[in-house]
Amino acid sequence: MSLARTILEELSSNHKTYKGVKVNIFGLPVFGSFQKRTVRSTIDRLVRQELIIKELNGMIISGKGKEYLKRKADALKNFSIPKKVSSIKDLIVMFDVPLARKAEREWLRFHLKKFGFVMIQKSVWVGPSPLPKEFLDYIKSIKMEGHIKQLKLSKPYGK
Repeated sequence: MSLARTILEELSSNHKTYKGVKVNIFGLPVFGSFQKRTVRSTIDRLVRQELIIKELNGMIISGKGKEYLKRKADALKNFSIPKKVSSIKDLIVMFDVPLARKAEREWLRFHLKKFGFVMIQKSVWVGPSPLPKEFLDYIKSIKMEGHIKQLKLSKPYGK
């Protein structure tokens, strides 16, 4: 998750705050894993983009910031690693996702890696079969099934 999204989500939730910044039970800022300079510059950028508003008593998320978060929440779904992942790589997945859908293409590559696939070429991957049913259903729901082909190998890859 990006720092900007983290900041916006923290500002949109109702938690304990100190000078407008969410703090844990010890009073320490939640953004502890980021350098102070990075947090400050990200907040300045969010103010310039009108995603947050600085006030005398802290910061609040703007309407534009809430819309940004909603778009991010409605973005591509994240799938977990299947419980039973075979070590046998017997499925080739090939895809040709248009340049206009670059985010979906990167999302697909990310999940193929997560599912135990290895890249043969940028758009040709080999890994264990089958792909999770809910993953394939989601691909259909975002209308990408026409850009993806699956081929079952008669012998496992690499043997």
